[in-house]
Amino acid sequence: MNTKNNAKSKKSEDGFKIIADNRQARFQYEILETIEAGVVLVGTEVKSIREGRANLRDGYASIRNGEVMLNNVHVSPHGTTAQVFNHEERRSRKLLLHRKEIRKLTSRVEQDGLTLVPLKMYLKGGKVKIDLALVRGKKLHDKREDSRRKDDQRDIQRTMKNFNS
Repeated sequence: MNTKNNAKSKKSEDGFKIIADNRQARFQYEILETIEAGVVLVGTEVKSIREGRANLRDGYASIRNGEVMLNNVHVSPHGTTAQVFNHEERRSRKLLLHRKEIRKLTSRVEQDGLTLVPLKMYLKGGKVKIDLALVRGKKLHDKREDSRRKDDQRDIQRTMKNFNS
């Protein structure tokens, strides 16, 4: 199986083409639950996303009037072919979820004080999807503990590798 690996996008283990990954969110927040959502896009946005020109770093989702909106996600304008009809880079984009899922997310966000953050953007069956996470902010000591645990695991793996050689 030949797969092309771009510097900006890669294939996941499920065969989806991952466009953007928000690794900073995994460090900043404690992830409680994830949900897959579709995104309403215009044509030039889809072209840019397929080229891997999207950034989820400062993105978040909000719920207004029974709709989930993706805010502050940067999608670069498409090249020279669509200059007149290009999109706004940081516009709000509607996320496609079932009504039942939206009600559940609304109650969790309002009652528990949680936040909705995009974790990754990928192509699935030709459609752009977003993994949306229900998160709680980490304290500084939690972040230190996580990085210490990660360093310990790395040291253990290094020792095991050297021991087995």
